[in-house]
Amino acid sequence: MVMDMQKLETLPPPPGVIASLQAGFNVVSNRIVLIILPVLFNVYLWLGPRVSVGQWYSAILDNWITLLKRNGFPAQDMAIYTENAPILVDFMEKLNWLGWIRTLPIGIPALMLDLPSKFPVPTPLGIQNVIQLSSFTVMFGSALLLTFIGWLGGGLYFRIVAGASLGEEEAGIGLVRTFAQTILLSILWGIGSVIVILPLIIIISLLSAINPLLAQAAFFLILFFMFWLIVPLFFTPHGIFVRKQNAIVSIMSSLRMSRFTLPTSGLFVLTLFLLSRGLDYLWSVPKNDSWLTLIGFAGHAFITTALLASSFVYYRDMNDWLQNVLQQFQSASKPSLIKQK
Repeated sequence: MVMDMQKLETLPPPPGVIASLQAGFNVVSNRIVLIILPVLFNVYLWLGPRVSVGQWYSAILDNWITLLKRNGFPAQDMAIYTENAPILVDFMEKLNWLGWIRTLPIGIPALMLDLPSKFPVPTPLGIQNVIQLSSFTVMFGSALLLTFIGWLGGGLYFRIVAGASLGEEEAGIGLVRTFAQTILLSILWGIGSVIVILPLIIIISLLSAINPLLAQAAFFLILFFMFWLIVPLFFTPHGIFVRKQNAIVSIMSSLRMSRFTLPTSGLFVLTLFLLSRGLDYLWSVPKNDSWLTLIGFAGHAFITTALLASSFVYYRDMNDWLQNVLQQFQSASKPSLIKQK
């Protein structure tokens, strides 16, 4: 038993955050071509046309307010609609409908969608053109098409980065399987988000009607709950590209890894978030009408791709370490069980 305990005490330490980050940055530094896809995506969102539903939404909202007035809706309640209508219309006007291409949890990073921008958007080629969608059918169909394109592009991007980070032999999943598992995982994510978020919105709305303080307390509790879910949710795609698992098994593997390595994995995910979001504000310093914005796109693509590569390295090393630890615990417990018998 003493020998078994000595073996457990000599276990190697878990993968470090800094070592994984260094490995990821080395991968992208040696293969700078990996940043081309996110750079091209950002350039298109910048110089290409913006797709808007602002005019359609404004017309629908005006018709709705007119209908309420005709049916004798109380003036006090009507003031809420008329006061908030310009804010809602302005938001929908600034919303780029092409944002449907940026899918989660697997997608191509886009600086142009992550940070707010002025509207209309100035570019070195002039004011960005705006394409207005005029019907619900076109809106719905375009959203589905853009989402599907985002799934394909995101799956290809993750597949390329995983192969460069871990080697084609280890992460060489086929493109057809990549696209199929990406779509399946994204659909499962969407269903899970609706199941979790919708009841939370209803609860907060009910508490707001009872007491705003209760609603605030519930909101902070929900934030704490969501933070606890961030780690297992973050690693849900990695099993597909690192272990060649299907989407469901990849989710279960992420939950298993997070269960045993939550402190270290939580620190790793927090580090990635702070680096990514913090540097996003640096890359957004150049004005949209300056060609220096291209430098921001390149920097953003380099950092996000390096962080993604780091996460693949961390996921592989942490799972290998965890498997080694569990095997040594099992082998150490067998002799003691035999002695007891």
